[in-house]
Amino acid sequence: MMNKLKIILVDDQPILLEGLKSLITTCEDMEVIACAHDGQEAIDLARKYQPDVILMDIRMPKMNGVEATKMIKSELNQITVIILTTFEDDEYIIDALRYGASGYLLKDMGIHQLAQSIRDGVKGNLLLPIRIASKLTAHMIHSPSRVSSFKEEYTPREKEMIQLLVQGCTNQEIADRLFLSIGTVKNYLSQIYAKAQVTDRANAIIYFKHNGF
Repeated sequence: MMNKLKIILVDDQPILLEGLKSLITTCEDMEVIACAHDGQEAIDLARKYQPDVILMDIRMPKMNGVEATKMIKSELNQITVIILTTFEDDEYIIDALRYGASGYLLKDMGIHQLAQSIRDGVKGNLLLPIRIASKLTAHMIHSPSRVSSFKEEYTPREKEMIQLLVQGCTNQEIADRLFLSIGTVKNYLSQIYAKAQVTDRANAIIYFKHNGF
């Protein structure tokens, strides 16, 4: 029997919640186990059910999706949090990725694209629509502290790892391709992030893509 991805939906608009739930229910490998209407409720449900995925709206009462993402990822890092929004606000995007979100998806996408994006997010792939990715790239260009550090040299092994990172490989895939343990991969990535002056996978990918990797 197929193990379904357990999903929590978070949005303050009941109509959107029901619509998303109906769409996801058509996917054989997914099930919606709970719905939340604000960030605090999302945190409570995450603690209770510990789902595989949370689809998180941004602008909600009591606590927004960015703050909820920060709390959930700090406590339950194994949960994949995907921001699902109609907004393309630069600061929201950057903050949510910094706090550990696996990417952004726009609410107007079709069910097949949404479902595949959820599967990709669980595998560790960064999810960024082209419109959002272009905004992030623009932000990186105007961030001197990050660009200046690129002059530091990376070891041949680090360069191999960066290339796989930019290709969207997960830690496990990097480990398999380079014949390394997961722990060794994580140590290398920590060193790479430190040299690039970034703190997370999403910003690292954007940074290295901008700098020619």
